[in-house]
Amino acid sequence: MRFDIITVLPDLLQSPFAHSILQRAQTKGIAEIVVHSLRDYSTNKQRSVDDYPYGGGSGMVMSIEPFALCIEALKSERVYDEVIFMTPDGTTLNQTIANELSGKGNVIILCGHYKGIDQRIRDIYVTREISIGDYVLSGGELPAAVLVDAIVRLIPGVLNDETSALSDSFQGGLLDAPVYTRPADWRGHQIPDILLSGHEQKISDWRHEQAVERTRRLRPDMLED
Repeated sequence: MRFDIITVLPDLLQSPFAHSILQRAQTKGIAEIVVHSLRDYSTNKQRSVDDYPYGGGSGMVMSIEPFALCIEALKSERVYDEVIFMTPDGTTLNQTIANELSGKGNVIILCGHYKGIDQRIRDIYVTREISIGDYVLSGGELPAAVLVDAIVRLIPGVLNDETSALSDSFQGGLLDAPVYTRPADWRGHQIPDILLSGHEQKISDWRHEQAVERTRRLRPDMLED
């Protein structure tokens, strides 16, 4: 799967994609993440990518031309399944969306900045708008990194244990059950006896019960859905 991320701050995205699971996915050739500097597509000497908003008001608006040139250049090289704009007023990212997008081939992600981007970019080029929560950040770079991480870990072959992603919280509509590792007794705090029983079916049933209880206690809205 290929991700092309368009941003005015490409250096901000170097670290998130250079470590851990995302790095391994790229090394294996399972995921390709390419970051493009929007300023490379500016048509003026100052390499600016923003301007004052029509109708007045505070802040600057990201111009349509640099985004259009970059998107069109990418589309001339390959077909894209989605052009995603990271924005607080988009659909809130959840596991269902991540699962769906993990089956795509090529995706473009637009990172906004300043007051926002020219609405015509959203109207003409964007196929999906995604938010990572009801709050505003300085730009779309961190949300883009969150989105890519949520998607890439689901692609077959990325995780060492193929079943790991399938048992994560939110898969199956529940939070994950509590997990434990050695030692079984730490300063008098012992793990549940069932986990030492070796009875796979009873352990599976226990984990499901714990997942339901944790979801009921922490996220009852998920059970209503």
